Amino acid sequence: MEGDDCGFHYGDGTNEAQDNDFPTVERSRLQEMLSLLGLEAYQAQKLSLQDSLQISFDSMKNWAPQVPKDLPWHFLRKLQALNAEARNTTMVLDMPADARPAEKESQMEEEMIYWDPAEDIAADDIYSFSELPTPDMPVNPLDLLCALLLSSDSFLQQEIVLKMSLCQFALPLVLPDSENHYHTFLLWALRGVVWTWWSQTPRGLGSFREDSVVLSRVPTFAFVRMDVSSNSKSQLLNAILSLGRRQWDCFWHRDLSLGTNPREIADGLVEISWFFPSGRDDLDIFPEPVAFLNLRGDIGSHWLQFKLLTEISSAVFILTDNISKKEYKLLYSMKESTTKYYFILSPYRGKRNTNLRFLNRLTPVLKIDHSHVLVKVSSTDSEGFVRRLRAIVASVVRAPCRRVSVEDMAHAARKLGLRVDEDFEECQKAKDRMERITRKIKDVDAYRRDELRLQGDLGRKVAQVEREFCQLQWAPEPPEKHRVELRRRLLELRAQQSGQEPSMGLQDFIVGISSPSEGERQYFLRWMEWGLARVGHPRLRQPPETLLALRPKLGGASDFSEPLWPEPLGIEHFLREMGQFYESESCLVEAGRLPAGQRRFAHFPGLATELLLAGLPLELVDGGTLSIPIHWVTGLLKELHIRLDRRSRLVVLSTLGVPGTGKSTLLNTMFGLRFATGRSCRPRGAFMQLITVAEGFSQDLGCDHILAIDSGALISGALVSAGDRFELEASLATLLMGLSNVTVVSLAETRDIPPAILHAFLRLEKRGHMPNCQFVYQSLHDVPAPSPKPRERRQLLDPPGDLGRAAQVEKQSGSFRTLAGLAFCDPERQHVWHVPGLWHGAPPMAAVSLGYSEAIFELKRCLLENIRNGLSNQNKNIQQLIELVRRL
Repeated sequence: MEGDDCGFHYGDGTNEAQDNDFPTVERSRLQEMLSLLGLEAYQAQKLSLQDSLQISFDSMKNWAPQVPKDLPWHFLRKLQALNAEARNTTMVLDMPADARPAEKESQMEEEMIYWDPAEDIAADDIYSFSELPTPDMPVNPLDLLCALLLSSDSFLQQEIVLKMSLCQFALPLVLPDSENHYHTFLLWALRGVVWTWWSQTPRGLGSFREDSVVLSRVPTFAFVRMDVSSNSKSQLLNAILSLGRRQWDCFWHRDLSLGTNPREIADGLVEISWFFPSGRDDLDIFPEPVAFLNLRGDIGSHWLQFKLLTEISSAVFILTDNISKKEYKLLYSMKESTTKYYFILSPYRGKRNTNLRFLNRLTPVLKIDHSHVLVKVSSTDSEGFVRRLRAIVASVVRAPCRRVSVEDMAHAARKLGLRVDEDFEECQKAKDRMERITRKIKDVDAYRRDELRLQGDLGRKVAQVEREFCQLQWAPEPPEKHRVELRRRLLELRAQQSGQEPSMGLQDFIVGISSPSEGERQYFLRWMEWGLARVGHPRLRQPPETLLALRPKLGGASDFSEPLWPEPLGIEHFLREMGQFYESESCLVEAGRLPAGQRRFAHFPGLATELLLAGLPLELVDGGTLSIPIHWVTGLLKELHIRLDRRSRLVVLSTLGVPGTGKSTLLNTMFGLRFATGRSCRPRGAFMQLITVAEGFSQDLGCDHILAIDSGALISGALVSAGDRFELEASLATLLMGLSNVTVVSLAETRDIPPAILHAFLRLEKRGHMPNCQFVYQSLHDVPAPSPKPRERRQLLDPPGDLGRAAQVEKQSGSFRTLAGLAFCDPERQHVWHVPGLWHGAPPMAAVSLGYSEAIFELKRCLLENIRNGLSNQNKNIQQLIELVRRL
């Protein structure tokens, strides 16, 4: 048969044609690219996530790359800041910052010079392109992405992909590596991506659903090029995914200012993007989630990737100008495929008859008819053509069709011989250990009661007694008898806790974080986050560290008056249980009831500190009891002091604000942190995470690390009349501000400052300790607003009468009528910020707005500048911080 002449064999996942596609000169391209970008050093020892997040001189300036070796770092920093222009990474050669706008104008003039009016393509045609050279950018953005991913470890790859998804960029699915003759399917890298969308049931009822893209089965459509095509696949995909007149460049394409540079190493890259419905008829192109795949390069040179796409797609769209005998044989070999095929042609002059002849032969083989062949030339109505393509996709989706998840795609990739990034021992061992723990969790409440016993009634009673004991310390004349009774009750409760044995689930967790392999520990923690999120919320499957939970359900503001919601099960509960074992043991040793030599849990703070140093947020305030486990926290800080050795100078940065004002997202965007976001998965406690300052910059900044504290859901906005709840919130706000050098107060666009925070200001003012404060008013809607002028800044700090009433309650006689009157607050010194809304467009298909990203970068620059100039309180070392925790 004719198909036998094609010479493609898939038994071991490779073929002779593929080997011949990578001669010696091709293999050297990767090394040349890595050398050009300064990434050669990261081939043996990969670039880590922690490396990329260090604070350096570059963190304080909006710099432009000067040489190609700057490009990867510039891209990473822009991506970390969720900047939608991260891919527009150009070099500026010896050009001052104030000259950059002129440089942009010059580039526009160059584009006009290179435009060829004689070209037979309409100027308003969205598929047109010009061969404009861009001498200031020697690297195609897709080459830059591939080189960076090949130089990064698994966790940095995951971070890059997550941030790309938030910017609504197409994500890498198959990463080519022509140098080493294998391609990698990025399953692990995509595990952190979670989306929220409107799910419609057959009965007409609908609700919002959250799930990982790795697990969701959806119809998938692949777009590929055969030989040469005048039509751009990427632009076509962007047009399909774009709403109305707003064109979003999800897929990078040749019409962009940097898109004409030839690809050196990115051919063979497969990208993926999704459409997710919002529940609004005017916005939803398709009624359910749909995935789109894009193969870079032609199918003749990347047959293995094309074979994969045919096995996982509901339909494949083939763009070509010319069907030759070679292409005909390639397609003939797919005769056994059950996938639907569509052709998008823009035939060369004189090739029309040739194309028709081969299409007629392929009709019975690929089971196509005339409706599967579309012609797109320069005179074709672009909008009508896109509508036709959407109609084809919608008809395939409505009919019974193949639906696959990314995990299903990875299974098909393995069969073809592609490497899958999580198929190695460390990752799989960590996954097995996670499953041993999570498979026992049938009911979350029952699991907490049976396996995390120290956090139940015992833990709540201990916290209550400790709170009473602490309040007694500040009483004018505390009765000694009551003090002795509280002490007795506390030791009795601690003895009951100490008499318990760690459950099997906790023991398995401790073994997981005790692994001598740092990589295995990291994999275990990530697997635990995902595993616990799924068993804890079967309908709300959200890994805690992602930002996607902040996507508003219906675009409205949160109801801040709601009571605290049920706390999801997370890693913090296992660490909290370890902390309670350590607390009870320490308390008994301190009281002389347990010999120090009989301690069993003294090593627990060391295990937790390793996690803090690896980038995991640790709990500072227990979310279950809203109290601080003093022995546990001080034990952690002592271990941290030992591990950091001589680099223990700290600046403490905290955020305060009611839930829903974006304070966790703000910290994550500024510093690349992993604080939980979103009401569905946010724990109640306050968490701390460590940010490293690069050694070359620490002397200039005046500290070696920044300890970031996220207040989580501690402040609900309780009124003074709420009694104990208000006093608890005010005390916690005072504590966090008292520990801090810098505090960011995150508020909604309305001018409400929670009463607990106002009272914290007054209490700290009275004691003469006040952190540098920055007030951030964030828009909760997608309406851009200009930054307020100085007079308006002062007005934002003048909530009428609130501070005066708080001063009366605190029995302070000062004339504190407004925040602007406090000594720490100078509205002319950029203490008040207005941040635009997080999303540009309507969720779930909204990207992070450029205005939000730029405002947060400017806030970060200001914070670091204040730290460097000593405008914050005197920096601390860890020992001083330990004493401050004890006193507060």
